[in-house]
Formats: sequence, structure tokens, C-alpha cells
Amino acid sequence: MKRSDIIRTVQVQFKNMRASDATTVLDTVVNEMIDAIARDDRIEIRGFGSFQPRKHSAKTGYNPTTGETTIVPAGKTVLFKPSKELTKKMNG
Repeated sequence: MKRSDIIRTVQVQFKNMRASDATTVLDTVVNEMIDAIARDDRIEIRGFGSFQPRKHSAKTGYNPTTGETTIVPAGKTVLFKPSKELTKKMNG
């Protein structure tokens, strides 16, 4: 599913909504989720799942082509955990 598909679905659900309004709604939700993750907040959407920022520490890695070792710096990533309802629906 692409961004345009989501916007079209919102327009179908709310019949009087213009495409620009649906785009604004989607952009607002996505930007708020990005800001929350950047603040290290956990996001929970009931029936869908949760997004949680995770920190990983620095480690030693290597370049498989040259065999040279390098330091991989510490960083952050996002963990998504699907809800039980989503997992159940995916598995039939």
C-alpha cells in the first residue's frame, strides 16, 4: 500500500473530504509519530501495534571485502511490535 492509496481510502471513508485535506491529515499523523519517536516516546496504536525507539551500543565490525575492522558507532532504531489482533488477522 502506498501513501496515495491511504489518502484515497481516507477520502472514500469521509466522502466530503478533499484530497488536499486527506493529505494534510496523513502528514500531520506521520509527522507527530516521527516527532514522538525522536523524543524517545513509545507509540501505541490499539489493534495495530506499537513503535518503540531502541538504542544500540557501539561495536566492532569488519568490511567483508577488505577484511578491515571498523568501529560501528552507537545509534538508534525503531522496533515495531504488532498487536495480537494484527498477528491473528495476518495468520488467517
